[in-house]
Amino acid sequence: MRRISAASVGTAVGVLALAGLAGCSGDDDGDGGGSTDAVTAVLADLTAGLTDPETLADVRWFKGGDGAGARYEEIVDGMAGITPAVTADDVEVDGDTATATLAWSWPVVEDAEPWTYETAVELRDADGWQPVWTPGLVEPSLEEDEVLDATTAPADRGDIIGAEGQVLVTERPVLRFGIDRVRVDLPAAAESARALAQLVGVDVAPYVKAVRASGDRAFVEAISFREDEVPPAVLSSYEDIDGAIALADEIALAPTREFAAPILGRVGPVTAEMIEEDPDRYRVGDIAGVSGLQARYDERLGGTPGRVVEAVSETEAEAGRELFRVDTVDGEPLELTLDRHLQQEAERVLAGVGPASAIVAIRPSDGAILAAANGPGTGGQNFATYGQFPPGSTFKLVSSLALLRAGLDPDSTVSCPSTLTVDGKEFGNYSDYPSSATGDIPLRTALAQSCNTAFIGARDELGDSDLAAAAASLGFGVDHDLGFPAYFGSVEPPASETEAAADLIGQGTILASPMTMATVIASVQEGALVVPTLIADYEVAPHDHTALTDEEAQQLREMARGVVTGGSGSQLADVPGPPVIAKTGTAEFAAEDGSIQTHAWMVAAQGDLAVAVFVGLGESGSRTAGPLLEEFLRAAG
Repeated sequence: MRRISAASVGTAVGVLALAGLAGCSGDDDGDGGGSTDAVTAVLADLTAGLTDPETLADVRWFKGGDGAGARYEEIVDGMAGITPAVTADDVEVDGDTATATLAWSWPVVEDAEPWTYETAVELRDADGWQPVWTPGLVEPSLEEDEVLDATTAPADRGDIIGAEGQVLVTERPVLRFGIDRVRVDLPAAAESARALAQLVGVDVAPYVKAVRASGDRAFVEAISFREDEVPPAVLSSYEDIDGAIALADEIALAPTREFAAPILGRVGPVTAEMIEEDPDRYRVGDIAGVSGLQARYDERLGGTPGRVVEAVSETEAEAGRELFRVDTVDGEPLELTLDRHLQQEAERVLAGVGPASAIVAIRPSDGAILAAANGPGTGGQNFATYGQFPPGSTFKLVSSLALLRAGLDPDSTVSCPSTLTVDGKEFGNYSDYPSSATGDIPLRTALAQSCNTAFIGARDELGDSDLAAAAASLGFGVDHDLGFPAYFGSVEPPASETEAAADLIGQGTILASPMTMATVIASVQEGALVVPTLIADYEVAPHDHTALTDEEAQQLREMARGVVTGGSGSQLADVPGPPVIAKTGTAEFAAEDGSIQTHAWMVAAQGDLAVAVFVGLGESGSRTAGPLLEEFLRAAG
């Protein structure tokens, strides 16, 4: 990936670190103070001025040094804020002339060998010691018309690789639109920035502010477009704006703008906050990972940029003289478990869904996350792996395991009345719950038909920690560091009898992400705890849990199969391939206007694929999430 020259982007001035003077030698002038001491004091003032270039104008220079401070700033302006260290040594005094050595060390690239060299400074005693200005004081070979220029040599960014070696993110051609301050002076730049921001559709005020704050050699990017996605109006009009240019570049991009965008993140110009946090790594104008996995793994993916320092003539149009070079170290790839086909199918299924939505697909045999898609209604947020919502009746898979461990079996009789009151609060079943499945029914029927009152009525079978323990066995409620933002759900101790009742049907204190619920159905399908993975080489620490027994796993699969063969998930009965197990869920929540709305959920597993579908606002799990899940399963097959 190419980066803009550091010199053409930033205008920060290099600052010299004042170091102590050592090893001074010379003859005493007999005045008691010593000529060497006087010269040393002047050198201290000089290096202090070099530390803060604005104060260099206060240094008294020997004949012809007027404007030396300003000239010094011009020479180091192209070093893009790289801060050198300078020490003075070897002071020699000979009458009214003195010399000293300045040792320079520029950390051109973090963690690389610095650029080091020595320069000589001459001082004259003319009514007090004064240094003699020459460009060679800054770098020994500099001519009068030359300045220093540090150009970033970008490293090739590592690709992001998916399942079976599929390339998900690689460098793709873009056009970067912005204002080139070389082509427009500051008074006119603000108006140009305003016009460009309006043309390309970015926030006007922040962009105008950035252009105003830039140096007179800076390129200030407004936006990057994929080469084949530049709006025609932008292409036809940007050249009419004074100073606006389009730079052809390559930036790490996924196959489409939407592809796993909230998770993968993006690459772009570094922010002021990034520079402030890590000034040794990032400089104005650098291109780096600024969000998602691109930011978290930027050092790995981005490698180490090189830099070339040149002496550049301000009067002659000729190539600069290379003074120092640090070669690039290319970035390393990041391997993910995402399957490109399944991710794109999940995003296609969600493309027309208005409310916030997500689909997560996991391979039960090894926990690999094959798809983690967020619909357009999420507004760019990562609901798929980090959303926090009540999972509704999909949580009854957990409740069923807790009841099995409490001594019930799939054929145990439970009571399913139309309503049930707990501590003054009335609970009921969903509006079109089949009347044929009320009364005394087997536990398997209660799960298949999703009878709320049956699960709530069985709460006395459970101890205080039984529900949380069952959840942990299915991968719910125990946090892991997976190397990316992941929410594993929460099962908090209920504060009341009402909360305890609501917990059993996936409301109350219960929260989950779509990834959490995909993990639950994956664990049921696998018959063992499944821990999801996305970063292929990321080590995930195990957690303590009560392992599923073979009998428990078999009973849960049979009961979840009943959801498809004779319950609320019957639309999945004819999906081609191995038998499907599933669970629907609808969770109530209070909207901003105070009304009660519903989240729609459905989870399913077929063969070595487990899927969770979430829609933030829907009619029910079976009616809203169900068709989306069915469409995805058919496409995946």
